Amino acid sequence: MTPEFVMGLARQSLETLLWVSLPVLLVSLLVGLVISVFQSVTQIQEMTLSFVPKIIVTFLALVVFGSWMMAKITDFTREILVNIPLWLK
Repeated sequence: MTPEFVMGLARQSLETLLWVSLPVLLVSLLVGLVISVFQSVTQIQEMTLSFVPKIIVTFLALVVFGSWMMAKITDFTREILVNIPLWLK
């Protein structure tokens, strides 16, 4: 294995990680932003007001995007496991 190959595999791993985590992170970010604006406008500084909705929305995002996320991870893992014998030659 060459250093270029290892770096390419690491890059592909990080890209897969980013694509898989992106939907949940974006949903959590948007909900956090909306709650922060709401708190700023109403001057309510309750900690549970920002924490509980983010937890609920994150869970819902995992339910909605979970099958897609699992498919992406499974495809990536299958590709690596199938290609290991080719890479070791």
